[in-house]
Amino acid sequence: MKEYAKILLVEDDASLAQWVKEYLQQQGFLVDHLASGDIVVEHLNKGNYDLVLLDVMLPGLDGIEVCKQVRRFSAIPIIMMTARADEFDEVIGIEVGANDYVIKPVRPRALLARIKAMLRNLNNTSDIHLPVKELKFGELCLHWDFKRVDYKGERIDLSMSLFSLLWLLASNAGKVVDRDLVFQELKGREYDGLDRRFDVMISTLRRTFNDNPQKPEKIKTVWGKGYLFVPDMWND
Repeated sequence: MKEYAKILLVEDDASLAQWVKEYLQQQGFLVDHLASGDIVVEHLNKGNYDLVLLDVMLPGLDGIEVCKQVRRFSAIPIIMMTARADEFDEVIGIEVGANDYVIKPVRPRALLARIKAMLRNLNNTSDIHLPVKELKFGELCLHWDFKRVDYKGERIDLSMSLFSLLWLLASNAGKVVDRDLVFQELKGREYDGLDRRFDVMISTLRRTFNDNPQKPEKIKTVWGKGYLFVPDMWND
C-alpha cells in the first residue's frame, strides 16, 4: 500500500495510541508515536511530518502548550483530540493555532475523514487565493505569500487557521459568505449544522481587531446566512 503522508501521534493512552497507529498505518500512513508533550518540538524539528494528532491532556507539557510552541515555528496542520466536548477546549484550541479537533472516544472513520480533508485542503489551499496575493482595506493589509497581517502599522500574529478564514472573508469583501462555503474551502467538508468552530474563530478575530462583539462593524454575522467582511470599516 502506498504511504502518502507522515503523521506524528501524541497520545499518552497506550491502548488508544496503539489502535490509532495501527488503523492509520492500514490506511497507508506512516505514523510515529510520542506519549509526552515535552519532546514534540524536538521530534518535529528532526522529522518531516505532514500532520500532528495531538491529545489535549498529556504528561509534561499539555496539548495546548505544545500547540503554542509548535506555532512559533511551523504551520503544520494540527488536529487535537479531547475528551471534553464543551466550548472551552474548542476556543482555546483554536486560539493557540489548532486546525481542527475530534472528540473522544475517537471514531476511526471520522478521524480518517478529518485527516484526509486536512491534507487535501493543505494541497488545494492556493486555488482559492490566486491570482491576488495582497488585500488592503483601510489600515488592514493581508499578505498571502508571507501569511502576514498588518493593521494600523503593526504586525498582527494570527494562527494559520485564523489567517485563512480572514483571507477568505476579505477575498469576498462586501458579500455574505455562507457557512457551507467556509467549511468546504477551509475544512474540505460540508457544514453539519452543529459545528460552531468558525463562530468561535469569528469571535477571536473580532477581539483581535477591537470589533465590538455586541455590535460588530468589521466582521458581521448575518444570522441564518453566514459572515460579512465590511470593507469600509477598517479606517478607524
